Amino acid sequence: MDISRRTGEIATSAATALIGLTVCYGALENGIAWEESGPSSGFFPFCVGCLIVLGSAVTGAQALLRPVAGAPPFLDAERARAAILFFLPIVAFAALSAWLGLYIGMAIYIFYAMYVPGRLRLATAIAASLAVAVVNFVIFEKLFMVPLLKGPVLNAVGIY
Repeated sequence: MDISRRTGEIATSAATALIGLTVCYGALENGIAWEESGPSSGFFPFCVGCLIVLGSAVTGAQALLRPVAGAPPFLDAERARAAILFFLPIVAFAALSAWLGLYIGMAIYIFYAMYVPGRLRLATAIAASLAVAVVNFVIFEKLFMVPLLKGPVLNAVGIY
């Protein structure tokens, strides 16, 4: 089943409009008025949410007004397969990160992305995945001092 470009653009504009409305709603909870000391904490997020909604409305209107004849499909079987093959490893990365920790999940994801679809050499994929995990560990844990999820493996070897 093919999905037309118009349908894809309208669905995307509706989804981004919903995100913008969510931002606006959250900003309203923090207040959007000007106070004696300046704008409330929700003022700028509210403005950003309004811009997202406005941009989404313009995109949706353009999709409705654009002629449909001769436009290539937005999503066909081949493109759907490519999107799924891109999306599933990210879901696996999120699941592995919740279970094993962010750094190990990151290393596995980078290795997979480089070795399986990227078809790079095994040694290159292993070296790059370990390097990315170590560099991120140093940046976040040591330089920024922001502890991220480490999971049971790093905790077992004494890296908290």
